[in-house]
Amino acid sequence: MELSDAQKAAVTQWIQEGSSLADVQRSLREDFEISMTYMDVRFLVDDLDIAVAEEEPEPPELSEVETVEDATAEPAEAELVDEGSNCAVTVDVDAIMRPGSLVSGTVVFSDGVSLGWQLSAAGQLGLIPGDDPEYRPNPEDVQSFQSQLEEVLRKKGF
Repeated sequence: MELSDAQKAAVTQWIQEGSSLADVQRSLREDFEISMTYMDVRFLVDDLDIAVAEEEPEPPELSEVETVEDATAEPAEAELVDEGSNCAVTVDVDAIMRPGSLVSGTVVFSDGVSLGWQLSAAGQLGLIPGDDPEYRPNPEDVQSFQSQLEEVLRKKGF
């Protein structure tokens, strides 16, 4: 999809104002009636050579009681996990692609559910239902999956 210069300027302004890619996706749909996938918005922002400001989440403030309890408590198992990984979602690419897909692989979401995924030649990303066809990953996991997938595909030359 080709955007007009005015639409490109609006996207640039939204990103510079601190909007996330999901916000830009929503604004394109609401303001210009342009429906784009998250990946398409990401590619658009890359094509426009706009740097997306990634905010670091602020740590939750602890009450005095929690602070005192934490100081005397043993470290929880979750705190012992490697801080460098910081991702609860993992993405793998298949060595042999699924028929009809440009690229495919598997994703394990933060709740431990593993699903297949595929990217069609038309650029449509889809999850392949697993044992529970009603399963829906939470929105944070989906966004993490899309971000990680983009990075993995970039490293593999897609």
